[in-house]
Amino acid sequence: MPEIIDDKSQHCIPFLLERLKAHQERFGNDPARTPPFFLGLNGVQGAGKTVLVSTLQSTLRSPPYSLPVITLSLDDLYLTHEEQVNLAKSHPANPLLQHRGQPGTHDLPLAKEVFESLRAGRATAIPQYDKSAYAGQGDRVPESQWEIVNGEGQEKIKVVIFEGWCVGFRALDDQLLREKWDAAVLRKEKGDYDGRLGYVPFEAAKAVNDALKDYDLITE
Repeated sequence: MPEIIDDKSQHCIPFLLERLKAHQERFGNDPARTPPFFLGLNGVQGAGKTVLVSTLQSTLRSPPYSLPVITLSLDDLYLTHEEQVNLAKSHPANPLLQHRGQPGTHDLPLAKEVFESLRAGRATAIPQYDKSAYAGQGDRVPESQWEIVNGEGQEKIKVVIFEGWCVGFRALDDQLLREKWDAAVLRKEKGDYDGRLGYVPFEAAKAVNDALKDYDLITE
């Protein structure tokens, strides 16, 4: 297995601390009034998100910073196994919704509830997802096993790191989506294409794009 090297956190830490300071100043440096600082982080699979997030969290939790930090992954907000199975059955012609991963396969009401609770400084259970369950199909871990933050006797969370491959993505308007889909199909027909968009029906891509619009409520 190749060695995984963290070459990003040293650049991210100063930026994050600068933004955290500005965030705290907006609220008069009053801990009682200051909600946690939310940091969104995205990157394609294999970009090093997991290593970066782990390093950021461990560094910020350690001296000289000693900040209460929690990491939340978009992956931990997937639908339950039963909900994902039902979603796939209700959209049999959409290959993008047959398995977890795409916008539309996450539990947005749960995400909203967790984010609002963290923002308010309330005791919050952090969802977890087990990708190995059901022979790799995955399922949500029972709530009794979720980590609790902001509980009695705990220091309030000051930094929330939210990571996922499409965190912060915005939906395309329908015309632009159609243009990109048409171009992908044309390239596929010419044999000069290694993407996926050109192989799925337009309505399948549109369904995922439409679902992405609802994700704005947790990233704006």
